[in-house]
Amino acid sequence: MGFDWLFEGQNAARLAQGLWLTAQISFISVGLSLVFGTLFGLLMRANNILVRAVCRFYLETIRIVPILVWLFALYFGLSTWFNLHISGFWVCIWVFTLWGIAEMGDLVRGALASIEKHQIESARALGLNRWQIFQYIELPQGTRRVLPGAINLFTRMVKTSSLAALIGVIEMVKVGQQIIENALLTNPSASFFVYGLIFILYFLICYPLSLLATRLEHKWES
Repeated sequence: MGFDWLFEGQNAARLAQGLWLTAQISFISVGLSLVFGTLFGLLMRANNILVRAVCRFYLETIRIVPILVWLFALYFGLSTWFNLHISGFWVCIWVFTLWGIAEMGDLVRGALASIEKHQIESARALGLNRWQIFQYIELPQGTRRVLPGAINLFTRMVKTSSLAALIGVIEMVKVGQQIIENALLTNPSASFFVYGLIFILYFLICYPLSLLATRLEHKWES
């Protein structure tokens, strides 16, 4: 029957709104993750053993428990246990930011740890203080090493944002499901065309970012 029906009425506008909501969740979460994740990464390199242990516990807890479980726990748990009614949108921001802070922090920690020790020792021998070492050695090199991983983290957040549909957030996948339900009786192949379009939209967003991360990584390794 073709796919002209997909762009009839409000279908295209609703998909665009869903895409915009997906972008909002991803961009806000990534922005917060970049700021607080960088600070978390610096904390993971603290001299205090207790601080490092707490950071490691947080990192492993976020990694071990699936994102979907965190979404359900906060969305349903906060309303049940504390009588707090928070929209699914902000729960997604909260969960994805907590996840992003952990992942970004580990990227920062790994990037700083990979800087050759002789560079730090040479800087100290030249009389540079701790701030100058960070400003002139660790920050420039760490940024170059973190950036590809940070871009990949963003693409993962874009893809994982589809889980928001499970707590009632009307993002792109949820809009697609609603369009399919409305059109399935008259268009048996509706799911094929709708999910095909969603696939293309995700691909157009994520593939260029993934390609950019790969090129930056190869460029800075050479």
